[in-house]
Amino acid sequence: MEIRLLEYALAISKSRNFTKAAESLHIAQPSLSKQISKLENELGVQLFIRKHGNITPTPAGVRFLKKAEKIVLMRNDLIREMKEVNQGTSGELIIGSTAVTGGHVLPPLLQEYKQRYPNVQIKLVEESTKQLTSLTAKGEIDIAIVALPIENTYLTTKTMFTEPLHIVLPTKITSWMPSQIQSLLTPSQIQHARTLSLESLSQCPFILLKQGFGFRNSVLELCAKSGFQPQIEFETSSIETAQSLVKNGLGVTVVPNMVVHQNANKQLTYFKIDSNPTRTLVFAYHHERYLSSPSRALMNVFAELNN
Repeated sequence: MEIRLLEYALAISKSRNFTKAAESLHIAQPSLSKQISKLENELGVQLFIRKHGNITPTPAGVRFLKKAEKIVLMRNDLIREMKEVNQGTSGELIIGSTAVTGGHVLPPLLQEYKQRYPNVQIKLVEESTKQLTSLTAKGEIDIAIVALPIENTYLTTKTMFTEPLHIVLPTKITSWMPSQIQSLLTPSQIQHARTLSLESLSQCPFILLKQGFGFRNSVLELCAKSGFQPQIEFETSSIETAQSLVKNGLGVTVVPNMVVHQNANKQLTYFKIDSNPTRTLVFAYHHERYLSSPSRALMNVFAELNN
């Protein structure tokens, strides 16, 4: 059985369409159909159900595809490892990150990394936490920067740092604010207030990240521990958008510490949460796959910059 036949089957599974799979493989569609039929005859099982243009794997096909994906990834890892033995730290590095984390963590890290390893081609993938962990588990991302917890059992992690979380309020008093919050935002009090409880915001409109972002779940869990379910006024995929909505008096939000310092003069007021919650960022990668030299170098550079 040739590995290219495994790649053909995986391409069909991904696109659910013979024509699209053939295009992605740069072969003719009739040739692809013939090769899959040949593979099915060799295995003695049907891999795909072809019905009204919709292609779905059979139960046997699901088992085959799962093993085929591992074999192809192992082949790719072996090729990559042997090239690194000969060429050193070079090639491609695919890094995954959410937009807010990438925007704050990656620029100084990649500046130093590119100076040390100019022969590495870097590709950035910005997605939600859920998508990043899925793509890393599938081998489509080499290393991802995400926050704990990680539910995907295929991934292992290396800690980057732990940071506190902050409540964000507008600087101007608005009608939805409880009297306790309004009093904190007066010029005479705002310089003295350093912490705030989440419970005091239980009746306030909240602005959260959309579903799929790990930080959203962290905020919801914090609110639950404080005894309330937040009234979600707006959802967004950007913490910067969330803060802009807060600045205009449309609600409150919660942000990690890395965001605070770059927004100190944007008509926002930050309070530490009195229960001192934190989040931990990690490098995440597939524990069964070969960890490439560029990936290991990225973690080493980060460690040196933060010692």
